[in-house]
Amino acid sequence: MAGLIKKTTSLVGLAVSQNPHERLRILYSKILASLQAIPPDAAYRKYTEQLINERFNIIKTEPDVAKLEQKISCGQIEEVIHQAECELSLSRKMVEWKPWEPLIEEPPPNQWKWPI
Repeated sequence: MAGLIKKTTSLVGLAVSQNPHERLRILYSKILASLQAIPPDAAYRKYTEQLINERFNIIKTEPDVAKLEQKISCGQIEEVIHQAECELSLSRKMVEWKPWEPLIEEPPPNQWKWPI
């Protein structure tokens, strides 16, 4: 892994990560573990698993942080870490909310129609 080159992210409230590869490995492993509680055919699980696996493979193969940022193409590595933390939180909430289950009762007429 390349040494720290930057002293700041230039983003308020977002400090430079000392060990971004390890942090992302941990977060992505937790996200993948959390997704196991969701049915395999649920759209959220399919697409989130696909994205996380792609990024996980990039992290495993690219030791340079600058190249890693380019390959992931979602901003600075600290922003990617923040996104992963938010995704982990969301995946745990999705397990709790169970949006793949059918509605408890039928929705009112025209609820899903816009504009009315």
